[in-house]
Amino acid sequence: MGWSFKVHGGIALALSVLFLLSAVLAWMPWSSPSAGMTWPLAAGLSLPVALAAVGRVLLTRADKKTLWLAFRCLPGRLQAVLGVLAVAGVLMAVIGASQENNLQMDGVEDGRYYVYDTTPLHRGRVEVASSAYADVMRREQRSLLPVFGAVLAGVAYAMFTAAEVRQADARSKRTHAA
Repeated sequence: MGWSFKVHGGIALALSVLFLLSAVLAWMPWSSPSAGMTWPLAAGLSLPVALAAVGRVLLTRADKKTLWLAFRCLPGRLQAVLGVLAVAGVLMAVIGASQENNLQMDGVEDGRYYVYDTTPLHRGRVEVASSAYADVMRREQRSLLPVFGAVLAGVAYAMFTAAEVRQADARSKRTHAA
């Protein structure tokens, strides 16, 4: 497996763990949501890594079956870590999304905290106390950050399997040349 694939997959794996830990911290009552990660930052970190991974997987020209077989060639611990991260991300996202939440973060202006109320007959921007704003931020982190964690576990899967496919192709070319 080439070092660039290891680095790229490692970055995706580390970001997945970071997002899932941030989501776990959002469930803790003593944690400060302002110190946590927000979804625009998560998207900004995830998008370049995911796009590069998609490009590298497309360059291998492998089908789904080949990618699955390449995944089976990865070390068992790595397979387990990728699986646990993906399943944990999906479960945490489902649990976070199942909570009723009609408020979305809107922003802070001049020391005032605003949320957007999506309740059917009360739609609009509402000023709230800082503690209510912190609660809304925690709820958003609980439902959105695990999604990024699960997606990045999938990106790491793609990178490591693409590396295995490239390595198998290189071995095949060497044996056919000899």
